[in-house]
Formats: sequence, C-alpha cells, structure tokens
Amino acid sequence: MNKKEIMKSMECAATLFVCSALFFVGGCSRPENVKAEKANPTFLQLAKNRFSVRYYANTPVEQEKIDAILEAARVAPTAKNLQPFHIYVLKSQEALAKINKLSRCAYGAPVVFVVCYDRSKAWTSPFDGNDNSGVMDSSIVGTHMMLEAFEQGLGSCWVKFFNPKEVAAAFDIPGNLTPSFLLDVGYPQKGVAPSKMHSDKRDIKDFVTYR
Repeated sequence: MNKKEIMKSMECAATLFVCSALFFVGGCSRPENVKAEKANPTFLQLAKNRFSVRYYANTPVEQEKIDAILEAARVAPTAKNLQPFHIYVLKSQEALAKINKLSRCAYGAPVVFVVCYDRSKAWTSPFDGNDNSGVMDSSIVGTHMMLEAFEQGLGSCWVKFFNPKEVAAAFDIPGNLTPSFLLDVGYPQKGVAPSKMHSDKRDIKDFVTYR
C-alpha cells in the first residue's frame, strides 16, 4: 500500500470513528428525551392530580411563578372577551396578616390572590337582565390560575369562605369590583396529600345525557 492509499485509509477510519461517536452520543441522549416527553403530564393527568392544599411550607413563591399564574389568568376566555376581572396579589406580611384575620381559610399561604369581577363591564344576557357573566368569567380565570399553579409545582386552594365587603374594605377595592373568591397558593408542606374525597367522583353516565 502506497503513502496515498495509507492516508486515504486513515481518513476513512477517522470519519467512521467520528460518525460512530456522534451516533453513540445521540443514542444515549435520545431515550432520556423520549422519557422526559412522556413524563410531561397531559391536561387530564394534570387536572386529576391537582388537589386542594391547606398546609403550606414557609417558602416564598418565586416572582416568575407568580407571573406565570397571572399570564394564565390573562389568556383565559371570558364572555365576549370583555375581561371584566381584576386580581389583587397579597404577598406582603401586612396583607397576608389581614387576609388571615378575615378568613380562616387563607391557611397561612405565602400568596393569596383575590380575584374580583366588575359587574359594570361583564356581559349581561339579553334574555335575562340579571344574568351577569362576572362570576362565570372570574371562575374561568381562577381555573386557569389554579391549574397553572400546579404546573409550577405549587399547591393551591380555592376559597369562598370570606365576607366580600370586609375584604373589599380591607384592601381598598373600589365599589365597581366584587371579590369573587380567594386563591391560596404556595409550596405544600412535606407529606401533604389529597383528601380521601379527592378521587370520589361520579361516573360519567351519572351526569351526561345525550339527545
């Protein structure tokens, strides 16, 4: 074998080595990527796994996670896209002390969202002048927030146990806004688990009627 043939043979061997190495690296990483994709929950898995948390760790919630929850609220659908909601984020010591006095169901969470709706901006049904979409709209917003909180690794609890007038007065909420509900959010205490009733759901055939 002459010098030219030897050089060509060496180049082929080097190329084969590089290709084999790339294939090996790719082959090692690919199963992990596939596994990671399968680990991402579907919406139904997320909805089934989320549960109400009433015991929170003394761990602050990162602002970026609060921002993600608020972004989920922002993109929520509302009647005629009127978006008649306003959200108060309670996270200062003073604000949290107030809300814990006003509702025993704030549960000492490090963040409490007060989700309000504006009756003057909400859609009103032409078939029933008293049918205002404010409660419905704010509830859709809250559902988005609740599920996004779980997606962020946080616990939450939807709370209606409070006096709306007292909460409005305590946080200088203007008269056009009605506090609809509280959403407690934070990192669950270690060992917190769903209640025994969490999976006690009716069968689909018990609440669905086809016509």
